[in-house]
Amino acid sequence: MSTAFFWDERTMWHGGGNYAFTVPLGGLVQPLAAGGLPESPETKRRMKNLMDVTGLTNDLHVTSADAATTEQLLRVHPQEYLSKFKAMSDDQGGEIGHHAPFAKGGYEIAALAAGLTTAAVEAVLTGAYENAYALARPPGHHCEAATPMGFCLMANIGIAIEAAKATRPDLRVAVLDWDVHHGNGTESIFRERPDVLTISLHQAGNYPLETGYLTDRGTGAGEGTNLNLPLPAGTGHTAYLHAIDRVVAPAIEAFNPDLIIVACGFDAGAVDPLARMLATAETFREMTLKIKALAERICDGKLVLSHEGGYSEIYVPFCGHATLEALSGSKITAPDPMARALNNRQPGPRFDAFLRAEIDHMAQQLNL
Repeated sequence: MSTAFFWDERTMWHGGGNYAFTVPLGGLVQPLAAGGLPESPETKRRMKNLMDVTGLTNDLHVTSADAATTEQLLRVHPQEYLSKFKAMSDDQGGEIGHHAPFAKGGYEIAALAAGLTTAAVEAVLTGAYENAYALARPPGHHCEAATPMGFCLMANIGIAIEAAKATRPDLRVAVLDWDVHHGNGTESIFRERPDVLTISLHQAGNYPLETGYLTDRGTGAGEGTNLNLPLPAGTGHTAYLHAIDRVVAPAIEAFNPDLIIVACGFDAGAVDPLARMLATAETFREMTLKIKALAERICDGKLVLSHEGGYSEIYVPFCGHATLEALSGSKITAPDPMARALNNRQPGPRFDAFLRAEIDHMAQQLNL
């Protein structure tokens, strides 16, 4: 087994608060039968269930991990934030940032999610496994050092990187975020750092509303090691793969990291309720294969995927299964039940040509 799969049922017990989708309850907003935010345990749990039913789980090394320690958390998050979060968590929970609610005990669950990603990174860096997937919940890529938001309460990937660098100060890490929303949290944490490359592929103008511009390139010593590709709504399979080939792979090769981490959201999927993109399960399979091959060429295959968004309870499991098939090399498949319909909905030749031209233009602007 060359692929480790980190997960813990306790992370599925994170609560999402009094929302109807992304709108707080009250006034004319009625409660939903299922309730809560779209960031629910169902997409993640159903993904793991599908893996169990097909037998893919048996081709992985499935394990849990300890929660991130206070020392590890403090490398990213200030004590003031952690103390406030812990106090609210010990009481009855609440909402600590924009779209960042949690129930009693939410602090411990968020620390466990960060611990899963941290352990996945450590397992790959020590050579225990060639690569790893962390099914972390709550997600983390929107959480800035002192500002949680967008369902994210702790910066899972940032915490994992700093934990690894505590004993490997010269470690160079490339973070590719293909969640459909801009990875503002990871970007902000490493904005001034030349030793961490952050690349975000996201739907332009989705969330957060005023971040993720092409012109955001990092600051100070980190200028040039922060890249954003704001893709037009409607971007589909072909253009996503072109973005990997034209921008992501050249940028990562030039940076020459010791480790690649993917912020793995599945909300660019064509039926996701929080986005308007046209990626399919096959898109995620092919992107994973491309990044895996890249990692094998430049950093001995050291690759970690940490789960972020994805809000279609039906489709996320198939996207996740395809991704883990590619990551592990397993021959066990879960045929995409929506493949025919979604293939028919892909952009036509003229729009695809426009999308490729836009990506080529952005690549030129980024000097790639």
